[in-house]
Amino acid sequence: MRLGLALGYWGRGPSPDHVPLAREAERLGYHSVWTAESWGSDVFTPLAWIAAHTSRIRLGTAVAQMAARPPTTTAMHALTLDHLSGGRMMLGLGLSGPQVVEGWYGRPFPSSPLTATREYVDVVRQVLRRAAPVESAGRFHAHPYQGPDATGLGRPLRPITHPLRPDLPILLGAEGPKNVAQTIRIADGWLPLYWPPTRPEVYGPALADLPEGFLVAPLAQARVCDDVAEGLLPVKAMLGFYIGGMGHAARNFHADLMARMGYEEEARRIQRLFLDGRREEAVLAVPDAFADEISLVGPRERIAERLESWRKGPVTDLLVISTDRHTLRVLAELNS
Repeated sequence: MRLGLALGYWGRGPSPDHVPLAREAERLGYHSVWTAESWGSDVFTPLAWIAAHTSRIRLGTAVAQMAARPPTTTAMHALTLDHLSGGRMMLGLGLSGPQVVEGWYGRPFPSSPLTATREYVDVVRQVLRRAAPVESAGRFHAHPYQGPDATGLGRPLRPITHPLRPDLPILLGAEGPKNVAQTIRIADGWLPLYWPPTRPEVYGPALADLPEGFLVAPLAQARVCDDVAEGLLPVKAMLGFYIGGMGHAARNFHADLMARMGYEEEARRIQRLFLDGRREEAVLAVPDAFADEISLVGPRERIAERLESWRKGPVTDLLVISTDRHTLRVLAELNS
């Protein structure tokens, strides 16, 4: 099991520590570093900046939002960064939810998310392979565009730039069982948001027969500390925000996932508290057991013991969410 450093997206502004952290992770032997985007900083620019200040560590997006750009544009970003970094790019994609897609990107949330994802990945792969001009009669991603307002002058094109690697890895963020099953069929890897290492079956039966070389790269907050309850507070704060605020009361994929993992009553309570403006209560309502299950928190000995359960399953890459250098170092030592 390899280690990756997940830096996420910016908050109020850029963190001056992201490049030093990426360089430290590279020094410690981490395999990859990952950026993200929501409705603020974009995912590719910080990754390019990190690429310029590192030499070996792989560079991933976890995730680039599909609604943010057409698939050809995403492929252009990926092939450009792959060239500039000497073949270190890994493209992680995610669909997000209707609140972000329609509220921020001003696009309709696809009526068939699985179809939209499948078409998007197909177009990206066509660009990267450069075997022929890009053509797709897709319902959501047609190339050339042939909608009712089309000029009729569009023609299939292939990228001017020759991609460095036609097989650049594509990973997908997926939560529902059908989405996970499709991810295993069409992608090179999967980016689970919450990973219960002792019971991966909550994601459906598709995990029982993974293709050879398929990447399973969950994100997990980590912190080496003496007080487990205190160390879990940042994990609970993240969960409170995602489960309570990253979605609508009637449609929140993160809350639905928590419910499928056996915490339905707690998930709905967190949602109600958060949407009522009682955010501190929402965070405290996150069960310690759930936060602990999907993270690595506590003294070194406890983390060492729990790390074994992550190694026993299908996880190939553990993407560590931490800005604490001591924690990054301890995990590197334990995983060596």
